[in-house]
Amino acid sequence: MKLFIDTANVEEIRKAHELGVIAGVTTNPSLIAKEGRDFFETVKEIISIVGNLPISAEVISLKADEMVEQGKKLAKLGEGVVIKLPMTADGLKATKIFSELGIKTNVTLIFSSTQALLAARAGATYVSPFIGRLDDINQIGLNLIKEIAQIFQTHNIESEIISASVRHSAHVIEAALHGSHIATVPYKVIESMIKHPLTDSGIERFLADWESAKLSSF
Repeated sequence: MKLFIDTANVEEIRKAHELGVIAGVTTNPSLIAKEGRDFFETVKEIISIVGNLPISAEVISLKADEMVEQGKKLAKLGEGVVIKLPMTADGLKATKIFSELGIKTNVTLIFSSTQALLAARAGATYVSPFIGRLDDINQIGLNLIKEIAQIFQTHNIESEIISASVRHSAHVIEAALHGSHIATVPYKVIESMIKHPLTDSGIERFLADWESAKLSSF
């Protein structure tokens, strides 16, 4: 399973990219607004960091024709730009148009397998089920990942599943086990995946042994 980073903070993107672990970036207007920066300038800087890796940039209209107009402008920013669209009737219309134009799309705010199937059949490159938000209303978000993955595998659907609204490292593990192609995660989740108390204690022991042995080969 691939990992994307879910943020508009360019320093977090830079640090994650330097680790060599991310295969893409997802953003949305809320994340960019949180950074207090110009939308297009932020996307351009992200491209300067990650190159042609997939970067999901979201339209802000709810009308298909306006989504297409906005998406075309975003697509011109770089080869890796993926147009992020809402799971609505107009979003599906725009997805179909972008698919015919050869522009990649990410249909977001998916909360059911029927929505994922519709998005895939409209030509979505990626579908993004929100597992954390389902957990928030006492549904098991990871069950949705499992269901979508089974449907896509049974019918040879090429759209990739992005597990979104990931809250912790356990979500990442379970999403991978349930067949998600990608998990898009905040930088803090990547940090938590790096750490383990036994790793820390092991390093401390190695350093103590090194010091006591007075090794000097380096």
